[in-house]
Amino acid sequence: MSAKRPNILFIMADQFRADIMSCAGGPAHTPNLDAIAQEGIRFTQCATVAPLCIPARVSLFAGKYPHTTGAWDNASFVLSPHANIWSKSFRELGYATSLFGKTHLHGSKCDFIARESYLHGYGFDTVDEITGPHASCESRTYMTDMWKEHGHFDAFVEDMHKRGKTPKAYPSPVPLEDFYDVYVGNCGVNYLKNYDGDKPWFCHVSFGGPHEPWDTPEPYNKLYDPEKMPLPDPRMQDVNPDRPRGVTDNLMEKKKIQCNVEQAKEIRADYCGACTLIDEMIGRIIDTIKARGEWDNTIVLFTSDHGELNGDQGFVNKRNFFHGALNVPMIIRTPETVGKGGMVTDAPVNLIDAGPTLVDLAGGVIDYPQFGLSLRGVIDGTNPRPRDYVLSELSGEVMYCDDEWKVVLNKNGEIYLLFDMKNDPHEQKNLAAAPGMEEISKQLICKVMQAVAVNRCLKPSVIQEYGSPDAPVDA
Repeated sequence: MSAKRPNILFIMADQFRADIMSCAGGPAHTPNLDAIAQEGIRFTQCATVAPLCIPARVSLFAGKYPHTTGAWDNASFVLSPHANIWSKSFRELGYATSLFGKTHLHGSKCDFIARESYLHGYGFDTVDEITGPHASCESRTYMTDMWKEHGHFDAFVEDMHKRGKTPKAYPSPVPLEDFYDVYVGNCGVNYLKNYDGDKPWFCHVSFGGPHEPWDTPEPYNKLYDPEKMPLPDPRMQDVNPDRPRGVTDNLMEKKKIQCNVEQAKEIRADYCGACTLIDEMIGRIIDTIKARGEWDNTIVLFTSDHGELNGDQGFVNKRNFFHGALNVPMIIRTPETVGKGGMVTDAPVNLIDAGPTLVDLAGGVIDYPQFGLSLRGVIDGTNPRPRDYVLSELSGEVMYCDDEWKVVLNKNGEIYLLFDMKNDPHEQKNLAAAPGMEEISKQLICKVMQAVAVNRCLKPSVIQEYGSPDAPVDA
């Protein structure tokens, strides 16, 4: 590193599949993310710690799993400003810190302007927070205030209520210049354009898209031909129809999130348009950094909280452990990776590794127990494989995945999803309770139990430390 601490740009996009980017061979044109990957390292096997917004984001910042944080679902969970979270490290390291966009760390429906103190408690000095598309109907942010002033808010609310969760794509009534991803990107641009402090900066830009409801504004909603979209993975087949059942089975039977092939083509084309729009906003932010003359000393990390099925397995959204929902992008660019030709690794890594990596690259140390790992060794080649497996949790269930197997245990500790990842990467044959799989299943259950034991709760007062699903919505 140079004598001056590096500037850090931490970018998130909500519900962003890892395989959608053009640098990953996907159908969305993402030249700016591709350029970051070409100057850095792309992790092809990064898994979310929880395929749902609040649990994933709380775990991301805490470096701990849902069974430790207590954030299992999208309840009105409020992360305590007093919790040990890595984002506070940058203020301690002498950074000017800022956050623009979505956090989903302290509920989703409230007056976010009145709760700015929570963000300051999380370590961010300058903030402009939004919430997700649906929750924006019942929340106050600077963005919704602007929508009301410009006459968009009532039309937006009416449109959201009409859409519901139905997989149907058509443009938002909010025009492009005021659309939420443009708003968030412009916040980042304006902050960096005007920042004149003498401290290095840590800027977190967190886009609300491409999260459904597939409302990409014109003209981005027409950039892609639905007929040229990759077809979704068909629904898996059970080798043993009498296998145990779990949360995923309940979801797959809900009609409102079921999706046929024609619907999948339409929403995938819209989703690609949203990804390209976000990529262009990222490009504007990078151009601003370059205009400041600081690109040579800037670290960039891009990731997402979870993916989106977009028709895979016959349904949409997340709340499941299939590849499209589980696999998230992880791209890291540092001044030292520039010129190395764009590194790619299939080392298994987890979303909770993002924070420890950024703190390490900034020259800091996390001084409290947590389970995220710095990926610096993967970047510089000294520790190319810090993990042998990844864990993810949802609604009391746990998923374990290594190079050979993906297994999901229900709340009763029974295997109800089991895939041979080498021979069935698209997860088409569920081997749970299949004849001849008894010994492998026993071995996998032992591995899951060992992994959970290693990542056990660190203290009995976790709810008091991290917040509560019953915490009040208004501060």
